[in-house]
Amino acid sequence: MKVVVDASNVAHYIKNENGQPQMSNILAAVKALEESEDEFVIIADASLRHDIDDKEKFERLLESENVEEVPAGNDADHFILDIATTERAKILSNDKFRDYAAEFRNISSMRIPFVIENGRLTFGKPKKPKKDKNILQHICDEIIKELNFKKWEIYTGKEGLEISPLNIAKQAIIRIDNENNAGSKLESVFSKIPMFNKIVEMVDDVEVAAPYVIFVLVHPKDYKIAVKNAGNISVTVADRLGLEKKPLIAVRNDLFTRPGTFELNILLADEVTENAPYNILIRVSEHDEIFIKRNSRNIASTIAGRLGSWKFPFVSVKPDMLLENPGEFEIELEKGGGLDG
Repeated sequence: MKVVVDASNVAHYIKNENGQPQMSNILAAVKALEESEDEFVIIADASLRHDIDDKEKFERLLESENVEEVPAGNDADHFILDIATTERAKILSNDKFRDYAAEFRNISSMRIPFVIENGRLTFGKPKKPKKDKNILQHICDEIIKELNFKKWEIYTGKEGLEISPLNIAKQAIIRIDNENNAGSKLESVFSKIPMFNKIVEMVDDVEVAAPYVIFVLVHPKDYKIAVKNAGNISVTVADRLGLEKKPLIAVRNDLFTRPGTFELNILLADEVTENAPYNILIRVSEHDEIFIKRNSRNIASTIAGRLGSWKFPFVSVKPDMLLENPGEFEIELEKGGGLDG
């Protein structure tokens, strides 16, 4: 671990009987860091040499390679924060640097508090960095924007209706029944029987193909109930609409959908793509890497359901040193999806 020592703050932690900052505090910090085998640099502001109790020892300290004195007239706190940010280091200081909160994010997670008792410095624990509670939705939003930019049509409706097998069937019937020119579309689709057979091969336990594919978008918590009732939903829709073929039901975990609700992306069979057109590379800060990796399949499912593809895009997650703060990410689409089923 790299540590930037706020020499002035450490020296002022316990003052001597004359009210002077003490050199012994800095030496206690050096000893503790050496014992922990951490790489460190000490940053002192220009005024400290005039105020400290043991000026001779302090002058000798300044001759060390890992000690730097900020020139007079410069802001030592800003200098410390800038170095720590650039070097991805922690800051040994009890100063909360509130004046710099707007410029430097997550200062509390960078700062290591400390106490000094009986000449020995003990480290506190930095606060955990704040995470973006909606980072998964933000990532999916960005992917959808990129796909739209590349001229791919994405379902973005957010009805959020209460989930039940009956409600799913009712909404599917309403949506299909209200489609413009449904008759001509059906006639066009029925002429493509070979494609129906191809689709049937991709879906388990489907005996007959249908002109419609209904992507049921649900929160991961509701996935099982939707899958369990997919067959009954398909039969009900076909019966009520008088369809000769049952629609295919494809249930997808969807990160935009709230628990207890569902959305429907209904497509004609010839509009469904076999593979997602792009794979997805997500670069994230080290703070979010594990969380995003755990949810990479849900991200892939969300995009597949919104895009209307049978196979999921392949989602890879990589930590990036240039992305320093929780919630930061970058998206890159890579041609040739469909590596995940």
